[in-house]
Amino acid sequence: MNKTMGTLHRAREFAGLTGVTVRTLHHYDRLGLLKPSGRTAAGYRLYGERDFARLQQIATLKFIGLPLKQIKGLLERNTLDLAATLRLQREVIEGQRRRLDMALRAIERAERVVATGGEPDWEAFKKIIEVINMQNDMEWTDKYYSEEAKEKLAGMRDRIPPEVIEQGQRDWAELIGEVEAAVSAGVDPASERAQSLAARWSKLIGAFTGGDPAISEGLNKLYADKANWPSAFPKPYSDEAGAFICQAAAAHKKG
Repeated sequence: MNKTMGTLHRAREFAGLTGVTVRTLHHYDRLGLLKPSGRTAAGYRLYGERDFARLQQIATLKFIGLPLKQIKGLLERNTLDLAATLRLQREVIEGQRRRLDMALRAIERAERVVATGGEPDWEAFKKIIEVINMQNDMEWTDKYYSEEAKEKLAGMRDRIPPEVIEQGQRDWAELIGEVEAAVSAGVDPASERAQSLAARWSKLIGAFTGGDPAISEGLNKLYADKANWPSAFPKPYSDEAGAFICQAAAAHKKG
């Protein structure tokens, strides 16, 4: 392989030699992650031995789960902090393992019930579905987020323990219930009660976005397009509740 890398190769040939696609090479070039060593007079990308070594590094870091933006940052440094990189990825993988352990415990519980001839434990099956779908049931929302935002969200999900995610879901459910009740009761959006609800709402959104502008932008796009959400996906709160929170937030700014 190294002998063949002694000369420059066009993207298609280089892709064949290294086992990646031309589309991947173009994507890496656009990201500034892997710039070709040169170009032909006609503008075609040319890759050589230096690019092959760089591609191997990218593949290695991507294999252990690092997002492309982070890989770019690491490779742009003069020295690669492998200790910090490996520590981060250990934390990410541990988060994934915790989720798998939750699913395994739920499956084992269901197996024990079935083995003893007992009635199906539907709560156990429900837990299995919840855990398995924890990361998959929102894939349709990806189109609203930039690549940068999706990578950041993936990293956040993998680092946050499942019990923290579950607590956040409970907090949202409780808050939405209180907001819906306030709307039904005709609470003034400018009232102290409404301001308290809006503050909690903002805090939970901040916990989801981590204050990141790219994630916030994607979230805003998502909720601005509620009319086109999949019919099978239930809207988390009514339009009236959403309007109430917006009015409460606007009243807070005026105050």
